[in-house]
Amino acid sequence: MKELHDLELILTSHTPVIVIESLEEVRVTQMLAQLGLRLDHPMYQWAVTEGLKRLEADFGAQKFTSEPLEVLKHIKSVSQPGYYLLLDFHPFLDNPIHVRLIKEIAQEYEQIAKTLIFLSHDIPIPPEIRHLTARFNLRLPDRASIKMLIKEEARRWQSHNRRKVQADPLAVDRLASNLTGVTATDARRLIRSAIENDGAISQDDLPGLMKTKYELINQDGVIAFEYDTASFADVAGLSRLKEWLSQRHKSFAGHSPSLDPPKGIMLLGVQGAGKSLAAKAVAGTFSVPLLRIDFGILYNKYIGETEKNLRNALEIAESMAPCVLWMDEIEKGVSPSQSDDGVSLRILGTLLTWMAENRRRVFIVATANDIQRLPPELIRKGRLDEIFFIDLPRLDVRREIFEIHLRRRNQAPSGFDLELLANSSDGFTGAEIEQAIVSALYASQAQENRLDTQHLLEELERTRPLSVVMAEKMDQLRSWAAERTVPAD
Repeated sequence: MKELHDLELILTSHTPVIVIESLEEVRVTQMLAQLGLRLDHPMYQWAVTEGLKRLEADFGAQKFTSEPLEVLKHIKSVSQPGYYLLLDFHPFLDNPIHVRLIKEIAQEYEQIAKTLIFLSHDIPIPPEIRHLTARFNLRLPDRASIKMLIKEEARRWQSHNRRKVQADPLAVDRLASNLTGVTATDARRLIRSAIENDGAISQDDLPGLMKTKYELINQDGVIAFEYDTASFADVAGLSRLKEWLSQRHKSFAGHSPSLDPPKGIMLLGVQGAGKSLAAKAVAGTFSVPLLRIDFGILYNKYIGETEKNLRNALEIAESMAPCVLWMDEIEKGVSPSQSDDGVSLRILGTLLTWMAENRRRVFIVATANDIQRLPPELIRKGRLDEIFFIDLPRLDVRREIFEIHLRRRNQAPSGFDLELLANSSDGFTGAEIEQAIVSALYASQAQENRLDTQHLLEELERTRPLSVVMAEKMDQLRSWAAERTVPAD
């Protein structure tokens, strides 16, 4: 009901052009039809397939207005106030005649209050009419709203089948929590599919529904759900980082109201040191979903689209709270550049504003390979809680890395000389140790032998780790981090 009230406020705010970007056309149209019954002026709807017609009452469509040019001319010629919902008009906004007519209708608003409402999945507003435009954002439903949808769908099923839905209260609570982050239309469809199957909502319904939900979230590729959130048992070393997270776990979960909840951390380190694995493990430690923003996909050739993509991604993260939001290689998205027409600065501004205003339990894990490319206002205390540096693994950590990766490949660690392997892999990252094991497995299979210590030693001898190949650059990074960051181990 709050959204209906907000929509009514913007409709009556004397703004001539309103933009609603949403995939939920049916939901928005129903809201506008409901408002059309109580607003002072009539509400019309236009689509290229049907022409213009009244939205809140069926008086038949005016077929002669099915062409975009004709409907705009018609609206301009009308001498009475009204609201005009234009569906999927975005392909016609690159026509200068259409833009001029829209501008003229908007500029005449004080004489005759005609409000144009553009509704589509994506509406690039021409700069000529931007100053005459307001946007209405249809927010994703929260947990309470989804619970209402569950009740509505249960009543609908009961009326058709004349028996009650068998609902496990715990499963209903989990379903309401887990369906945050999708549109109301998609949430209703997923709820309906769970009930229709057997007339019940049970724990067995959750895995399949969650898989479908994450596929919906991943559709545009801007924000992705990471399935393999490793537990910290699978991450070698990082003892200080683990202790830091352990101290803040209760506060993040909401069990320590007297303490400010943690905001997030920056993970800096050499390539292959385990930053990505650590980011996944944070979500595993907090037992919450992990969302990843891909800054490469985030950028869009249209001016303003990149910031909108980021805002959409952050809105999804808020709706899925509590969660961990992993910003991988963040320097690629917010590092100032002379060649991007200021996009990176606008991205930075959008991100900083959100970080300052966000009150939801979204824990940020930002990973970076080159912190010197990051603007100081992003990494100062208050934006993020701490900066951890993940260095090359120590001797004992390298031994643990061998154990973990051998065990993952069904190799008993007790059958290998782990001390010798750890000593022979000095300067190797965790990723390089893992790759050495993989390569040694291929070599042993080609020889039709069991993998042994000698195979691994030979592979280590053949490998030139990054600490050797890029020694100068890595030494510079480690020297810079020594006095400026907290060691993760």
